[in-house]
Order: sequence, then structure tokens, then C-alpha cells
Amino acid sequence: MTKIISLFNQSGGVGKSTLTMNLGYALAQNHKVLLVDLDPQGSLSLFMGLEPSELDKTIYDSLINDEPLLTHSYLDDSLHLVPSNINLSGAELELVTADMRDLRLKDTLSIVPDDYDFILIDCPPSLGLLSYISLVASTHLLVPIQTQYKSFCGTELLLSTVARVKKRANRDLELLAFVPTMFAKSNSQDNRALEAIKEQLAEFAPVLDPIPRSTAFADAVENHLPLSLHSPKHPAVKVINNIANFISQ
Repeated sequence: MTKIISLFNQSGGVGKSTLTMNLGYALAQNHKVLLVDLDPQGSLSLFMGLEPSELDKTIYDSLINDEPLLTHSYLDDSLHLVPSNINLSGAELELVTADMRDLRLKDTLSIVPDDYDFILIDCPPSLGLLSYISLVASTHLLVPIQTQYKSFCGTELLLSTVARVKKRANRDLELLAFVPTMFAKSNSQDNRALEAIKEQLAEFAPVLDPIPRSTAFADAVENHLPLSLHSPKHPAVKVINNIANFISQ
């Protein structure tokens, strides 16, 4: 069965799009993977070499106009992307009055699951309708969480949203893991936040090894490459591969 995994955190700046891109590429070494950019900012689309403002068709057209998904191949044929752009920002307003709005993304993705082993959804940094329909459509949830006190404090709202979805809209949704991001081992505040994340969140799902803070990620996406191709020996590559192996189990 295809695993449909939302990467979701209502806080921005946690490295969600970067993780989606790199994790997707790692999984694509042994699987067929589809990435869905559900963020109106289009960061994932931009990272993967597309210019969002120049796109004629995006996930918006599938959600609102019931058009077939238009996918773009990335590097090779095992990794595909459904892009996004600013047009998606109007989708939340249009979805308010749309028929069967909760199931729009689920129905859209139901056409393609047999073609992919994994579908990763890059959610917007909000608790709005786009994030909600992503959780309804998903089999699993992966939560990137920055190793800072402010990010940690926001998890209560996130867990509340997940509980609301599981209560009725998607009872089978599974919280897969928390992924600490932007971790600086030499920073005492980061270390305290990481320990708090492990102590407080491990009861809900596994807390995986932290992804180190590094400018190498920014350099890689500037060249539209995953870190494993841009800097193969970077220590973060091993962490991302370990996450991919965890998900593949």
C-alpha cells in the first residue's frame, strides 16, 4: 500500500521543504516517489528547479478544478513533483464553499497511488484548510520540529489538530515520528530543546536523530540539488538516509 506522508508543522522556518526534497530523493533511490507541494509559497517547487510564477498548471488546478495531476520528473524517473505557486493561496477561500472539501486532496491522490510507493506532501506552515485536507488524505504524519524552545511550545496546537482529524475525518492517520531540525550541537539552548522534545514527545511517536544546522542545505537548494549530490560526505546525508530507512520499514 502506498504510504502518503504529510510533513507538517504549523510553524514556519523549520526546514520542512528542505526535508521533503532531501527525503524524497533518498527514498527514490529504491522506490517510486511523488512529492506534492501544498504550500502557496512554492518553496519546494523552486528548490527542485521550477519557477512557480511561470507554471500554467499546479496542484491548485487539481484541487479546485478537478483537473488531472500534472507531474514533473526530477533528476530521474523515480522522483516526481506536483508543483505549487501563489494561486494556491486563494484555494483556502474557495474550499470553504466547495463540495466535499475535506476529501478534495484525498480524491485527487486516489488516482495515482498504485504508481508510487511513497507520496510526500509538503504542507503550508498553518493550521488552515490546506493542512487539514492534507492530514485527511494521508496515511502517516511526519513532524519536523526545530530544536528551539519556541518551536517546541507550538506542538500542543499541532497535536490537538492531529487528534481532531483522527477523531472523525481520518481515523487511520498515524503519527510516524518527530524529526528535530536545525540542531547545533555546540549550542546549549539547542541541546536543552532537544532533550525536552525527547522527554515530552516520545510518548506520542519516535523522536529521530536531529538534522544538523548547516549552510550546506542552502547551497544545495540554490543549485536545485539534494544534499547527497551536492555534498555527499556531509554528516546530514547519513541522518536523512536513516530517516528514509525508518520510513521504509
